Amino acid sequence: MSRRSVRTAARPSALALALAAALLLSGCGREGTPPSPVGPPVTSGGTVPAGGSPFWVDPDSDAARQVRQYESEGRMEDAALLRRISERPVADWPAGDDPVPDVARAVRGAASGRRTVVLVAYNIPHRDCGAYSAGGAHDGQAYRNWVDAFASAIGDAPAVVILEPDAVPHLVDGCTPGAHQEERLRLLSEAVDRFKRQPRTRVYLDAGNPAWIPYPAKLVEPLRRAGVARADGFALNVSNFQRTDVVRGFGAGLSRLLGGSHFTVDTSRNGDGPLPGDGAEAWCNPPGRALGVPPTDRTGDELVDAYLWIKRPGESDGPCRGGPAAGTWWPDYALGLARRATD
Repeated sequence: MSRRSVRTAARPSALALALAAALLLSGCGREGTPPSPVGPPVTSGGTVPAGGSPFWVDPDSDAARQVRQYESEGRMEDAALLRRISERPVADWPAGDDPVPDVARAVRGAASGRRTVVLVAYNIPHRDCGAYSAGGAHDGQAYRNWVDAFASAIGDAPAVVILEPDAVPHLVDGCTPGAHQEERLRLLSEAVDRFKRQPRTRVYLDAGNPAWIPYPAKLVEPLRRAGVARADGFALNVSNFQRTDVVRGFGAGLSRLLGGSHFTVDTSRNGDGPLPGDGAEAWCNPPGRALGVPPTDRTGDELVDAYLWIKRPGESDGPCRGGPAAGTWWPDYALGLARRATD
């Protein structure tokens, strides 16, 4: 993920409409009360997130555990700040060795409140060009097996899958060696098809952000070859800090080039935009950033299906600026994001 961060009363989104139809067919709407676009309100087993979000909130996330620890230590002000993270839905990134336990846990947790799980498939071979988030499946067949297990664990639960952050942009910026490019496109296309076999799963291919790949036209052919026409759209700003309005403008341009594809925006840490300037590793644990718009499918933009917190706020980008390894919970950074949030 090292390059990702160098890297915004309207009609309902496509995500809302599709899930609303599923609920109406299943009889979940209550007479006299307009049904939620994605499910009825939570009545037990969870907190209704801010902003009318339909997505599942993990009651045992790192942020939630940190809140409980702060409360036990009498740090009530810090606990209250971190609830800005712990009481809002963030994406789950299932493990690269075996995704089934993580996916199954999320699906079970979401079921009681009729919520939608947000999951990130991040295990493509030769991931992140050997940088901070290097790794991924050993080879193409191992990846196919991993995707199949992941999708099977979702079953018929309502889910949003963000497919392989960085994978397409790293083809565009030349980071992925030519010897791996054809296989990557083939694996992404196959993954789209496999996830779409699940009846209530929506899939969005990662397309980077406007500071990383500033010309949308460069993304069109690789996204098409990766199966975006059979997916539900593309995802922007994953783990980045670009402002929502800038990302929406970029996304609208890319959408036009793709014939009207919809997209999602990661707003987890873009409340104060990117770190000013062009310094090295401006993307990695930049100081002074803030939480962005809380997750919701009510975006006010017919092309934007959802604002999501795909990057888990408070997890490190990597060992820079005193941070721990990539993906490790960092409570001090989380507190800073929450303290500067305005939503």
